Amino acid sequence: MQPFDSHDTGRVEFDRQSHDSGQAGVKKLEAIASTWTKQALYIAYLGIALMTCATSLESQTTTNLTVYATSSFSAHALISTVLVVQGVVLSVVKPPMSKVADVFGRFEAFGLSICLYVGGYIQQAASYNVESYAAAQIFYAAGQTGLQILIQIFIADTSDLLNRALIVTLPDVPFLVNVWVGPVLAEEVLKHLTWRWGYGIWAIVLPLSFLPLGLTLWTAQRKAANRGVLPPSPFVGKTRWEAAKSIWWEMDAFGLLMVCVGFSLVLIPLTIGFDKGWRDPGYLVMLIVGACCIIGFPFFERSRVLAPRAFFPRALFKNRTALAGIAFAFFYFSAFYLSVFPYFQSYLLVVHGLSVSAAGHVIQIFTFSATITSIIVSFGIKYWGRYRPFVMVGIVIYILGLIAMVFFRTEQSSLSSIVAAQILIGVGGGMAHGPAQLGVQASASHSEVAAATAGFLTLLEIGGAVGSAISGAIWSANIPDLLEKYLPDETKDQAAAIYGSVKLASTGWPMGSPTRIAINHAYQETMTKILIVAVCMATPCIFLTFLMKDYRLHEIDQHVKGVVIGSIAQNATDQDAAEGGSSAEAPLLSNEREDERDLQG
Repeated sequence: MQPFDSHDTGRVEFDRQSHDSGQAGVKKLEAIASTWTKQALYIAYLGIALMTCATSLESQTTTNLTVYATSSFSAHALISTVLVVQGVVLSVVKPPMSKVADVFGRFEAFGLSICLYVGGYIQQAASYNVESYAAAQIFYAAGQTGLQILIQIFIADTSDLLNRALIVTLPDVPFLVNVWVGPVLAEEVLKHLTWRWGYGIWAIVLPLSFLPLGLTLWTAQRKAANRGVLPPSPFVGKTRWEAAKSIWWEMDAFGLLMVCVGFSLVLIPLTIGFDKGWRDPGYLVMLIVGACCIIGFPFFERSRVLAPRAFFPRALFKNRTALAGIAFAFFYFSAFYLSVFPYFQSYLLVVHGLSVSAAGHVIQIFTFSATITSIIVSFGIKYWGRYRPFVMVGIVIYILGLIAMVFFRTEQSSLSSIVAAQILIGVGGGMAHGPAQLGVQASASHSEVAAATAGFLTLLEIGGAVGSAISGAIWSANIPDLLEKYLPDETKDQAAAIYGSVKLASTGWPMGSPTRIAINHAYQETMTKILIVAVCMATPCIFLTFLMKDYRLHEIDQHVKGVVIGSIAQNATDQDAAEGGSSAEAPLLSNEREDERDLQG
């Protein structure tokens, strides 16, 4: 058996050390898991399902309310900057939230995310100007991304690897329905209430949906405390100063500060600087300082003196599967934001003359096909016990879909050919994304899963931000010049207005008119360049998959104690229960026996 892809010869000792050195939150979760029943775990997953249904419906509803909210304040200038900062928050909150879960506990981290989420809802509903509305987006984004990473961590905590590929698709399934329901709900809210209620209602719905999971974790925690298996708080008996120092080291506060500040200072200039033309030297200073923080982060984390409780465990720096998988996430999502988002919809509206709803339906093809494919693939992983073949085949299909988009980017291309290309991209993404995340988790011990998952999802978001910045740079650098080049003399003076308004570009002139032909040419040439860059960004993913080890997932035990969804720990639990033994120790004992056989072999 091979749970980790480094330290092969000394794997038993390394596994034991990793298992024993888990932080308080990890040990607390293991104690809780040793007390709950199958029924309690199913109730917890009911809570996960309710939360994902609520948050997906909320996102599909409130997206349609933003324009009405900002219009009520008669101010739009701040929104573009706020969206950039919101994107940065979505990228950088995952590492600290996963660390909170490891240090203080899963229940406490979920509670913090729910509070941030609800606080964002309330502030949006009660906002009195665009500044307060903009500030609310920060709390909302922090709660949203915190809940996203915590759900993934909880799934990793409570499932074996064979079943995790299926369960990890749970948060995406509600989008198959809510993508259609959300706009209708938004319309009804605006018709019968106000946009403020469209935000405020979720401050009630989300906490209610959290109750099954929250109560399950809380009651199991109380039960573990009554049985004496709950580990004591690491801060008991310490002064405030000692507790503060302990939290500083346990949270790896300086390391988290480095990674958050570093990525913020890189992403903000990348997204804003391109649009401003890099005229402000402050953008370059931010970029340099941010790059220095990111480059220095691995060296800081590998120091036992500076980071005794590193957010990104030192072992993962030697773990080629984890590193390759995290890099895979970056390039995969960069290509996504260079192809499907953010300018593909504008291209459909202008070049193919689609309506807003029709263009939206074409965009959603990726989500539908990727979600359905990921569910099918998860059954394949459960049956064959391998993940890498799906990643390899999936990324090839993904790139073939991008290449097809390069050829189908003209107005002469049929809509069915574009839909077929989007299906290819979605099928490839559904085959590659989830299994790649599973491979990263399989390469880590239980105490490292939160950090590995956070690293994967953080680089995923950052890749999307970088891809969006690059596509924005290509768009803003090419469209104005190409409009000046192709527009007939009678409409050249409207080039700036056409560039700034998709509505004018798509409805201002009929198809076949000289001006519309010129606009379409400008959009086609620019979209071709963006798609070629997307293909180039996705290509490294092929080589990265060869660096990821092809684990036999059914042979891996990550020392997950207690009742989990799946066969490995559950079978051990059932067997020990029948023999009167300790179910909590069964997975560990099984793992040690197999490790001894590996070393003897």
